[in-house]
Amino acid sequence: MTNKIAVMFSGGLDSRLVLKLMSEKADVTALHFKFPFSKDAESEIREFCKEHGVGLKIFDCTKGKLLKEYLEMIKNPLYGRGAGINPCVDCKVFMLKKAKEYADKHGIDKIATGEVLGQRPMSQLKTQLEIIEKQSGLKGRLLRPLNDLGLQGRKRDKQIKMAEDFKIDYPGPAGGCLLCETALKNRLKFLINRGLNSEEIKLCNIGRHFLIDNCWIVIGRDDKENKIIEKLKTGTVIIPNKIGPSAVILDECNEKLKDKVNKLLEAYSKGGNKKEFEGCLL
Repeated sequence: MTNKIAVMFSGGLDSRLVLKLMSEKADVTALHFKFPFSKDAESEIREFCKEHGVGLKIFDCTKGKLLKEYLEMIKNPLYGRGAGINPCVDCKVFMLKKAKEYADKHGIDKIATGEVLGQRPMSQLKTQLEIIEKQSGLKGRLLRPLNDLGLQGRKRDKQIKMAEDFKIDYPGPAGGCLLCETALKNRLKFLINRGLNSEEIKLCNIGRHFLIDNCWIVIGRDDKENKIIEKLKTGTVIIPNKIGPSAVILDECNEKLKDKVNKLLEAYSKGGNKKEFEGCLL
């Protein structure tokens, strides 16, 4: 093995600091996992890595084999869930196993993360950190530089000071993983158990979702969401003749269901009566 380190890189403050710390010691490659239930930060991450002269590998878990494996992990976690359907420990193990495969293939000895003891109750307590290291197969190869510097807990004062010293820009706190959202728990549980393909996965964090005649239906809330729906390569897309939401029916469709969906679109157009369909919201 040569002096190479892979850094698990979400693009947040902690991972940016680790990337900077490790790049002063070794040849660094940033490993970013693109997930369907998290904010898409790919463009920002590419820009940051380019600016700092760091190689980048993106694992796209929004399609293909990685999506299937990711959804299977969510469906059958080994280490429990949070308040939503978030299997945080299993997710960390999933990422680090993929990172290990990449590291082994490219002669990378160590893998560093931005984990901080006590920062996240589901995955960054002492017991969970030990499980993650063991189950990922990275015993003795996993680095947690911020832990080594004595950082603990949820406060970010020290990290912010480090970022200022390093002259590193970083994004402000933003919405995290949708799997953690208790308000979406029933919807996401239903959809993951139902099964999702790479087109359907685009709908999970947009639109209003309904279950009508045991069929999954999504309608847009604004013009941007309508355009996403209208460009889908799956399902039955319905575009109204007047201003209002577009819809997609994701299960087997017949004329009776189409009539109900047209009434749904009327209800959610300007001046429509939504009460009839409130009980169908997913």
